Amino acid sequence: MKTTSSEEVLHQRVRDLGLYGVLEHWQHFRDEPWLEDLLAREETERKRRSLERRIRASKVGGFKDIADFDYDWPSEIDREQITDLFTFDFLNDLSNIVLIGPNGVGKTMIAKNLVYQALHRGVTARFVTASEMLNDLAAQETASTLQRRIAHYCRPVLLAIDELGYLSYDLRHADLLF
Repeated sequence: MKTTSSEEVLHQRVRDLGLYGVLEHWQHFRDEPWLEDLLAREETERKRRSLERRIRASKVGGFKDIADFDYDWPSEIDREQITDLFTFDFLNDLSNIVLIGPNGVGKTMIAKNLVYQALHRGVTARFVTASEMLNDLAAQETASTLQRRIAHYCRPVLLAIDELGYLSYDLRHADLLF
């Protein structure tokens, strides 16, 4: 079994970050005491910026944190079932989750929290309303552009479609949905 030296680990981190100037002059930089701190700060900052980009791209927008969810209203909600959703086991099972209930009970809040938490776990996720998605798909004029837009919505591991069933759709929209 081959052991990896700390210099090899540092060298790999520099390579992974794409710091080609440092790689080119590795002999000069490899023993610098500040190098590890620099790499740690660069890795942290890139992860933070990546998360911010993914949150913006997810279109999750503003929402109330799940910690503020009022489980006393509605009285029919199964807290254990909601808590279980946040284990994200349904992603491994490739299962669909459908939140059903009247207006104002927190379906959107739960969906947005799921998207947000998935992003923090490194899972690609997107939030969209059904009408927004279907209007976007219906606006595509050619089969190839439609296929690209469908691929856009299929790309995330978690796609949360809100307000499904709130509006009636024409046959074209219904075909696009199913």
